Amino acid sequence: MTSVKQFQVTFDCADPERLARFWCEVLGYVVEPDDTTACVDPTGVGPRLYFQQVPEGKAVKNRVHLDVRVGTGLVGAERLAVLESESARLVALGAVRGELLIADGVNESCQNMRDIEGNEFCLD
Repeated sequence: MTSVKQFQVTFDCADPERLARFWCEVLGYVVEPDDTTACVDPTGVGPRLYFQQVPEGKAVKNRVHLDVRVGTGLVGAERLAVLESESARLVALGAVRGELLIADGVNESCQNMRDIEGNEFCLD
């Protein structure tokens, strides 16, 4: 049995090139040289993101979402400050803030967000 070594994350969207540029900015990725509807991790570690145009708009909450890990290892006020700083940067790129979930003794704080086409993701 062969194990999977690589995968890509595919987004259905209205404007693939615009959404690819947004996610490149979020993650520090670069637009793939031969395909402006995809972005890749310049270090080669993270998965490729591919954006495909579809005719229908987003209708319901995502069943799968990305967690953008900006506060790994941080807790309390230090974690909240990093989440606030990064969410402000992403809002300037066109993202929208959702609910801020405060640490509850089991899970650390995280900031719910939506990208420029309404796809949910978390700053974690």
